[in-house]
Amino acid sequence: MKKTLLLAVLSFLAVGAFAQLPKVTLKDTSGKSVSIESLSNDGKPFIIDLFATWCKPCLRELDAIAEVYEDWQQETGVKLVAVSIDQAQNVNKVKPLADSHGWEYEVLLDPNSDLKRALGVQMIPYVLIVDGSGKIVYKHNGYTDGAESELIDKVRELIRK
Repeated sequence: MKKTLLLAVLSFLAVGAFAQLPKVTLKDTSGKSVSIESLSNDGKPFIIDLFATWCKPCLRELDAIAEVYEDWQQETGVKLVAVSIDQAQNVNKVKPLADSHGWEYEVLLDPNSDLKRALGVQMIPYVLIVDGSGKIVYKHNGYTDGAESELIDKVRELIRK
């Protein structure tokens, strides 16, 4: 029984790690289409953070990252793409929210939950780190104060490789 459970967990981890980004097209806050699978950062890692305007932990996480984002970019070249999963009737709140918080992130809209569904996301905030070749190498959901330190540590590991 223990062996079976261990094998199930290991196979889940193996399948979950190093997956490619899904073929989903979203729009940015100005209405331009953006293909998720073609997101890149000139060969450097990037972070995708799924959030909603009504999700307090999401906003705390994105605010915490915003405080150190410039330092992260200077040190590692990492970029963050914030993806709102707000429903269509609320997408008009996303850009004003991002602007009022001073987020320097690219912000995309997922009003039909296409990306959320493709990634199997159950809970937000949901964060992915994608390596320079477009493979998902880290996933995390939920937020506790200080979790952004773990994120940048993972990015640092990737750029050292």
